[in-house]
Amino acid sequence: MPKITSQQLRKRTQASAANAVIKPKTISSPYDKSGGQTKKAADSSSDGSRHFGPMFNKDLGQHILINPLVSQGIVDKAKLKQTDTVLEVGPGTGNLTVKILEQAKRVIACEADARLAAELTKRVQGGPFQHKLEIIHGDVMKQQLPYFDVCISNTPYQISSPLTFKLIFHRPIFRCAVLMFQREFALRLVARPGDSLYGRLSVNCQLYSKVSHVMSVGKNNFKPPPNVESSVVRIEPLDPPPPVDFEEWDGMVRIAFSRKNKTLAANFKSTATMQMLENNYKTYCAANEVMIEPDFDIKKKVLDVLASLELAETRASKMDVVDFLKLLSAFHDADIHFC
Repeated sequence: MPKITSQQLRKRTQASAANAVIKPKTISSPYDKSGGQTKKAADSSSDGSRHFGPMFNKDLGQHILINPLVSQGIVDKAKLKQTDTVLEVGPGTGNLTVKILEQAKRVIACEADARLAAELTKRVQGGPFQHKLEIIHGDVMKQQLPYFDVCISNTPYQISSPLTFKLIFHRPIFRCAVLMFQREFALRLVARPGDSLYGRLSVNCQLYSKVSHVMSVGKNNFKPPPNVESSVVRIEPLDPPPPVDFEEWDGMVRIAFSRKNKTLAANFKSTATMQMLENNYKTYCAANEVMIEPDFDIKKKVLDVLASLELAETRASKMDVVDFLKLLSAFHDADIHFC
């Protein structure tokens, strides 16, 4: 290997240094507008779930009503009095709450999300409505409801049915509830015999209340927009309520609507239904010291009840609440029970 003199080595080193391109190291700040953190924050808000204040939780059904005309329309349908105490379920950031506070004596707002409860508190703090608002933090389905005259709610859709019946069974009876629901659920509540959506939910709700559809609300009136259209219904509980054992009633209605386009005779003749009714009959007779007939036949007994009311070939989808009340009374007269 040829030897390299110190002079040759020095010349080669100088030539390499002259040809080298030094690339400056780029250090991105975590607060740089083009950096990762800021872009992540932008991505998280681009789905429309941030309006003002906290991020909304779609899993909790948080779709904030942002149209003030719709909010005012809901309050108008409640026909509030200056002496009313109003229960509001799911107030969110308070767009509907402030409209209620303008007309009612007192508002009790039940909010499950602590962040939204804090937003609402800040919104009224120091203002003329602060003393009129009470906020209950928690799941309304786990709360013992206070006294109220009117209930108003932009209802989280996943609790629509349980909230409806929690209100219907609330005592003392309130004057009315004006509730926002998913459109299909609302139409099921107000459906009448012969309507395609008429079913067990319709009958059970209409047994205890007068229900009317008062307003349709498009999805663009919410932030973030839900995937479905909404409707507002007004529920006025019957006072006094009918003296009916709801478990008995619902047990019978459940069988009647098990296949709503089949006749009552077909639905009641199913093997599982007959077995359940026979067991209930024998239990009732034993508890009340009633002798069971030697030729007892539960199928004949049930069909005789249906025939006595000329309902054997009738479909549940064509029957109204009065028809079902007559049927339940006839079954009880024959010592046939459903729970």
